[in-house]
Amino acid sequence: MKRSAWRYLWMAPDIRRKLLITLGILLLYRLAAHVPVPGVREGVLKSIFNAGGAQGAFVGLLDMLSGGTVARFSVLAMGVYPYITAQIILQILVPIIPSWKARMEDDPREGQKWMERWTYILAIPMAALQAIGQVSLFSAFAGQPVLKHFGWSGANLLPTITVITAMTAGTMFAIWLGELISEYGLRNQGLSLIIFAGIVARMPSNFLRLLADEQHRWAYLAISLVVTVATIFLIVYVQQGRRNVPVMYPGRRIGTRMSMPVKGTFPLMVNMAGMIPLIFAQSLLALPGIVAGFFLRSETAWVRDAATAMQSIFAPTSGWYWLSYFLMVVLFTFFYTDVLFMQQNYGEQLRRSGAKIPGVPPGERTQQYLMSVLRRITLPGALFLGFVAVLPYLLTLLVPGLAAAGRSGLLLISSAGLLIVVGVVRDIFFFIDAELRLHGYTDTLLVK
Repeated sequence: MKRSAWRYLWMAPDIRRKLLITLGILLLYRLAAHVPVPGVREGVLKSIFNAGGAQGAFVGLLDMLSGGTVARFSVLAMGVYPYITAQIILQILVPIIPSWKARMEDDPREGQKWMERWTYILAIPMAALQAIGQVSLFSAFAGQPVLKHFGWSGANLLPTITVITAMTAGTMFAIWLGELISEYGLRNQGLSLIIFAGIVARMPSNFLRLLADEQHRWAYLAISLVVTVATIFLIVYVQQGRRNVPVMYPGRRIGTRMSMPVKGTFPLMVNMAGMIPLIFAQSLLALPGIVAGFFLRSETAWVRDAATAMQSIFAPTSGWYWLSYFLMVVLFTFFYTDVLFMQQNYGEQLRRSGAKIPGVPPGERTQQYLMSVLRRITLPGALFLGFVAVLPYLLTLLVPGLAAAGRSGLLLISSAGLLIVVGVVRDIFFFIDAELRLHGYTDTLLVK
């Protein structure tokens, strides 16, 4: 009698070990998320979240993305987003700086190691700057310091350095936990699972929020379930989209005979970038508000007014914010897809294996052809990602009562968070499927 795939997961020692290590590290991350920053004033923090309006929506968004750590002002309040911001900066600079570009092209493997090393290094000052900006921003929102003894003079200097160090260390600790998962748990899923755990942790409170309105609770819950299920279906459908480019693979020598060339396909994904453009866009959209927070108490009137206007424009209640979000997601989808595809250099890989696309010269011309096909099929994928990103705003337009009640949407997880969650769950199932096949178990978890 065949064992079920679920049971076999725990029968195979190495698969069980990887899953238990992953769960243990995620549990450790969630426990660390409850450690508050030294000197936080809880009453001031609650007043910011209860204020409503653009400021309340903005901090609510930050809290959702951090998995509730911002509401506690935890040492992990910034999550792994400084690391992602550092990745964005380096990805943009590499094509611009000739020496960096040559390093990546001459030896891609060593170039990737160099990129990872400098991403870690750059993440440290980015985390420190974001910590300063976040504290300044929250203090500006509340009209009073959110942390005791935070300042750059006198007796406040040492506590300030302590807070910044603690928040920076929290970010690097979260990054380290993600790397441990990628190395000893689910391969290459560490940072994604860290973000995933933070988003899923908000589901119970979001469910209670939907039920808080006694007059419309069942209507909100019904719409939430319908929209969530429909969004999940669309995400899975688009994520599974492929364009199969015909490829002729050379025959193999079997003894003294040569087999005939084999017809095959080279699959190109409609959405190769996955959830990365959403994370990139969210990280960059947070920067204007952080920068503006430094100037909200400026003695110069026009600087103070410009900072206030900047925060109003990039608040999640603003139509300009969501329009910028949509455009940035679309642009980052094309950008990240191009960067990822050029780094792989599939044209050269096909040439070395002797494979050839009919009617297309091998090598560079094949790479150009595949790139042109990929860009065409990326357009619907990019537009879909943009639509998913702005879905909460569209829901508030369709259901005006949500905006009046200060709600951010009808989803238990935001549409962007839902894309991340579905993508991570999908990657986990593919990882488990690969592990089961590696162990000779063909009756896998995935639906055929």
